[in-house]
Parts: sequence; C-alpha cells; structure tokens
Amino acid sequence: MIRWILFAILFIILTVYGFQAIRTVTKQTWIYYVFFGIAIVIVGNFIFQFTSGNEGRVLTPAKSYAFGFLLTFLAFNLVLVPILIGEDIIRGAIGLYQKAMTQKEAFYFPSRRKFISQVALGLAAIPFSSLLYGMYKGKYNFRVLNYTLHFEDLPEAFDGYRITQISDIHSGSFDNKEKIEYAVDLINEQESDILLFTGDMVNNKASEMLPWKDTFGKLRAKDGLYSVLGNHDYGDYVDWSSAAAKKQNLEDLKTLQKEIGFDLLLNENRFLEKEGQRIALIGVENWGIGGFKQAGDLKKASEQVHKDDFKILMSHDPSHWDKVVVNDSYHYHLTLSGHTHGMQFGIEIPGWVKWSPAKWRYKQWAGIYTELGQHINVNRGFGYLGYPGRVGIWPEITVIELKRGTKSA
Repeated sequence: MIRWILFAILFIILTVYGFQAIRTVTKQTWIYYVFFGIAIVIVGNFIFQFTSGNEGRVLTPAKSYAFGFLLTFLAFNLVLVPILIGEDIIRGAIGLYQKAMTQKEAFYFPSRRKFISQVALGLAAIPFSSLLYGMYKGKYNFRVLNYTLHFEDLPEAFDGYRITQISDIHSGSFDNKEKIEYAVDLINEQESDILLFTGDMVNNKASEMLPWKDTFGKLRAKDGLYSVLGNHDYGDYVDWSSAAAKKQNLEDLKTLQKEIGFDLLLNENRFLEKEGQRIALIGVENWGIGGFKQAGDLKKASEQVHKDDFKILMSHDPSHWDKVVVNDSYHYHLTLSGHTHGMQFGIEIPGWVKWSPAKWRYKQWAGIYTELGQHINVNRGFGYLGYPGRVGIWPEITVIELKRGTKSA
C-alpha cells in the first residue's frame, strides 16, 4: 500500500510541475481541465489494473495498455520537468542578483518565459508522440533482416542454406489478427530451408496461444520447424493454484507447439542431412542470468554431437552464449537467441547508430555478434511485452544464409 501512495505522490508532483509549461503557453482553462482529466484517468486506470486480480505477475493486454499510457504521460512530463527546474534555478539566481544589487527588502522572482515553455513542450512532444505511434503502429511494423555468414568448415551440401529465425512471439499481447496473419505470410514468403523459433511463445499461459494456433499453423519450411522454450513459457510468473496446474500448463504448451508443427527441442539435438552430409541442430531450455530460469543443459543437449560437426545452437537468452557457450570446449558455429526485445525502444540507423537501453543489461542485445570465431544472432522479437508497442526497435524476422568459405572469397 505504501508503494502506491509514494507512486501517487510522485505522479502528482511531476504532473503539477509539468503543467507549469502549459499554463505559461496558454490561458485557455479548458486545456487545463483536459490535461488534469487525462492525468486522472491514466493513473486511475493504472492503479486499478495493477491492484485487481491475484494471478501474480501476469501481464494482460489491459495491463499493458495501462502501463503504456502511463509511460507515455510520464515521458512527456519527465522531459518538461528538468527544463522547468533549470529555468527556475536561473530565475532564482536572477532574483537574488537583483535583490543584492538593488538592496530591496522584497525578493522578486521573475516570471516564466513563454519561449522556454514552448521549447520544453516541443521537446516533450517527441517521446510522447513516438510512444503513442509505437502502440498504434510500431508494434506491427515487421521487418525482414537478411544476413550472410561465411564458414570455412560448412559442409559443402549446405552452401547457401537459408534459415529463418523468429523469437518472442508473446501471443498473449496480440490484438490484431490481420497484422499477425500478414507477418506469418511474410515469414513464409522468405522460402527458407528451415524455420527456427527461439522461445517465449506466450506471456504466461498456454491458453494465450489458442486464438492464434491456426494462424501460426500455416508456417512452412522445407526442412521443418524447430523451437525451444523461453523464460515466459514455463508459467513462472503466474500464481498457480497448484504445482500440478503449472505442470499441466507447460504440457499444454508443448502439445500446442507440436500441433502447430514445431519440433520442440528440450536439451536435445537433431541432425539435418543433405547429400550425405550433416549439420547439428541443438536446442537448450532457457538459461539466463539475473534471476531467470537456468534449465538449459548444453552438455546434455549436445550428446551424440561430434566435436567436429557443424553446429547451430538455439538458446533463448543471449547471456547463455556470453557466459557459457562461447567458451565451451565445443565450437558452436552459430547461436540463435532472442529474449531482449531490444527493449522495444531505441535508435537504429544502419552503419551509424545502434542504441537501446537493452545494452546496459545485455552485452549482446540485437543483431549479429562474433567472438572466438563463433557467431550469435539476437533476434529483436516478433511480439511485444509490457509496453504494448515498439519505437525504433521493430519486430523482426531474421533470414540467415550460410555460405562456405571466407567473406572475401
């Protein structure tokens, strides 16, 4: 209860202080009422959504939108407040200087300048409009990213082999069937040899995937569909009525994946064979740092795999690659991960800028990384979670072409 009181106090302070810019720019009182009305609705809905229900850390679409609108409103005020505080410091300094120079008893505090408030509102409108756009269109702004990776020891039969990777579907967040159908068609249009899904099919419960089962059941790839589990697939964020209910949820999800067409790898491997040659496809259960489940067993998953086999590893969390995989005695040529979502927010201009708050937590957070002759691709995610949108970090379908030889060849 105390945390909600503290949150409400902080929200009120930010809102009232941010309001100063609006009051300086316009004298239209109806705008004041609209501003505070929106603030009350946003904070009221947020508190209601996150205090009702007792299922645990379950993020429903209603909760996600409550959080999204709160984040958007706070971002608006958080840009305003530092500018206004800076102006107040200057105003105070001017007042003290004038008092000292004129030796007047009364302290004169200069009025806010309309120009400063206009600039502040203009700057605040950037994250405000961006976050709204991210919820309206950005979350379904699917992009196909193509990479070509060269390996000297790639079996000749697999030269030109194409892999489509998707990750972090998070079906419990979806609210637009037409957009998801478009994305599934876009995946199939890539006509890759194999489709690999690197975990987090749902937010919390297997039942979230039921409305989307037929849509994802249309996925196709010549050499099949393979998947692994992500941290959200285990149902760890739900307060289940019993251990048996939680276990059944996981079994239901495994069944759903099979019915969709995925071969789910649970610390297992498969061999892809072509013209008498093979590559090993290895899938581990989730393994992550920072309190995430560590059910992944790389040694078990690689049983029957020879040290000299060409290896593709599916591991949901890229921290597994950084902490375990890259320094393993086996050489894992290519690891495919997801999990980070690129924080669903950032700035990417190819060849110029690549930034997201995700980099503060994950060394490998989006795209291709190479270390000790081994590659990892961190997919930015198909769906979204928490904030119901994406800004700058768009939903991703990755296509990787394997080529034999060196890049310069």
